[in-house]
Amino acid sequence: MAFGTTRNAPSPEPKGALSTSPSPSPSRDIAHNGRNYLGLRGAKLGWAITSVATIGFLLFGYDQGVMSGIITGEYFNKEFPATYGSDQHASTIQGTVTSVYELGCFGGALTALFLGERMGRLRTICLGAVIMILGTVIQVTAFDAHFGLGQFIIGRVVTGVGNGFNTATIPTWQAECSTGASRGMLVCIEAAMIAVGTFIAYWFDFGLSFVPSHVQWRLPIAFQIVFAIGLIAGVCVLPESPRWLLAHGHEDEGTRVIAFLRGEAIDSEPVLREKRNILAGIARVQSEGHCKNRDLLTGGKTQHLRRTLLGASSQVFQQLGGCNAVIYYCPVLFENSVHLDRTLSLVLGGVLATVYALSTLASFTLVEKLGRRPMFLIGSFGQMVAMIITFACLIPGSVSASKGAAFGLYLYIIFFGSTWLELPWLYPAEINPLRTRTKANAISTSANWIFNFMVVQVVPTMVASIGWGTYLFFAVMNALFIPVIYFYYPETKGRSLEEIDLLFAKGYLNGGGMEYVTVSKTMPRLTEHEVERQIAEIEGVEKVEGAGGVDNGREDVENARGRQGSEPTLLNEVRADRGEDVNDPATTFNPIKGG
Repeated sequence: MAFGTTRNAPSPEPKGALSTSPSPSPSRDIAHNGRNYLGLRGAKLGWAITSVATIGFLLFGYDQGVMSGIITGEYFNKEFPATYGSDQHASTIQGTVTSVYELGCFGGALTALFLGERMGRLRTICLGAVIMILGTVIQVTAFDAHFGLGQFIIGRVVTGVGNGFNTATIPTWQAECSTGASRGMLVCIEAAMIAVGTFIAYWFDFGLSFVPSHVQWRLPIAFQIVFAIGLIAGVCVLPESPRWLLAHGHEDEGTRVIAFLRGEAIDSEPVLREKRNILAGIARVQSEGHCKNRDLLTGGKTQHLRRTLLGASSQVFQQLGGCNAVIYYCPVLFENSVHLDRTLSLVLGGVLATVYALSTLASFTLVEKLGRRPMFLIGSFGQMVAMIITFACLIPGSVSASKGAAFGLYLYIIFFGSTWLELPWLYPAEINPLRTRTKANAISTSANWIFNFMVVQVVPTMVASIGWGTYLFFAVMNALFIPVIYFYYPETKGRSLEEIDLLFAKGYLNGGGMEYVTVSKTMPRLTEHEVERQIAEIEGVEKVEGAGGVDNGREDVENARGRQGSEPTLLNEVRADRGEDVNDPATTFNPIKGG
C-alpha cells in the first residue's frame, strides 16, 4: 500500500461563521484602512515594496562608506584634531570614531527583536529612519568647542541604532509581502544596494574633498537624511505585512492587503486560501508556544544548534575575511599602505566602490546556478589570493611594488562583491527551521555586527603597527575558511525549506559530522509528498501490515506521537515551514492511507 497525503479542498469561510482568527481590538484602528497603495496591485505593488526595501539597504551601504573619505579629510581633522595622523594613537581614534556605528547597529537590531513584533513592520522601519535622521543631526552639529568629537561619536551610535532597526525589519517586511521572487534573488538585490550605497558615498566624498570648508565633511554626513526621508515616504504609502496584520487582529485589512499583493478580488479563492494558510501558521505558533532560548541548543534530528552555528559562522567569516577593512578604510589604506597622495587615494577609492557595485551583478545568476557551497569556496579562495598579492607587494616598501597591492585590493572586492557579500544574509535564513528562524537569524546578525565592530576598530591600529602583516592576517583567515566550508556547509541550492529539514535529519542519523554535506550531494530533489513520507519514516510512524493492520497502524501512530510528547517533532517542523496547521487533520500526513 502506497504512502499518501490527504488534504481537504479549501473552501471560503461561510458568512456568519465564527472566525478562527484573532478578533481585532475595538480600541485599535486597522492600519492603512481604505488606502489603495498608489493604485498598484500584483507584481507592480511587489516591485514597489522591493524598491522601498532597497532604499533601506542603500542607506546602510552609504553610511558604511561615507566615513572612508572624510576620516582623514583636512577639515574633519581640523575640527577633531585627535583624528589627525597615522601613528597608533590617531589610528585608534579613527577606528573608534568609525566602529562605534556598528555597536549602535547591534543595539538597534536587538531592540527591534523585542519591539518590532509589537509595533509592526512599517512603524519599526519609520522609527529606524527617524532615529537615523536624529543621529545625523547630532553629527553635523558637532563642533570642537561643544563637546566636539564626543558629540560626533554619540551621533554615530544613534545613527547605528536606527540602521539596526531597519536591517532587522526590512527583510522580514519584504519577505512577508513578496511574491514570485526566489530567496536568492531578493537577497542579492538587497546586498547589491549596500554596494551601490557605498559607491555613492565614495564619489560624494571625493567631489566635496575640493571644497575648502567644513562642508567637505558635514554635507556627506547630512546627505543620509535624503535616503531616510525617501524610506519614510515609501513605507507611508505601502501596505503593512499581511501576516503581521492577521496575527494582531486586523483580519479585514490583512485580507485586503493579500488581495492587493496578489492582484485578485478580495473574496477570490487564492486570497482566501492564502489567508487560511497564514492563520493556520499563526495558530500553530500559538499552540506550540514561543521558541525558547534553550531550543537553539538542541541536537537530534532537528539539529537546531548545528544550524544556528552554521548561520552565525557565515556572518563571522564574512567579517574576519577583511571586507570592512577594505570598504571602510580603502582611501586610508591607499594613503598609509600604498603611499599614494590623498586625491589619488580618493579617486582609486571611488573606482574600487564602482567595481564593488558592478561585481554584485554576477551574484544574481551565480547564486542559483553555482549554488551556495561553490560560491563560498570560490569567494574564500579568491579573497585569500587577493590578500596574498596585497601583503607580498607591500613587503619591499617601494612605490612600484605597492601598485601591485592596489591591484590586490581591487581583486579582493570583486570576489567579495560577487560571493561573500550576499551569502551570509541568505544562508542562515535557509538552513534554520521556522520555529527557531527568528532567534537564530538574530544571533547571526548580532555576530555580524560584533565582529564588524571588532575589525573596523582594530584595522587602523594594525596597519599602523604591523603594516603588511594586516593583509597576511586576512589571507590566513580566508585560507582557514575553506576546509570548514568544504567539510561542514551543506548545499541548499534548489532545496525547499522542508527538504533542508530532512537533509539535517538524515545527516544526523547517518552519523553526523561531515554526513550533512554528503547527504546534500546525494539526496535527490524531492516532491512535497516524498519529503513528508521520508520524514514520517524517520519519526518512526510506520504502517503495520497483516490482520488488523489499519488499526494497529493507527495505534502505532498514536504511540509515536505520545512518545514525542509536547515537543515539536521534525514532521511538524516540516509542515510548519509550509505554513500548515499541525493540529489540522485535513493537512496531516497519514501513513495508513493509500496514495
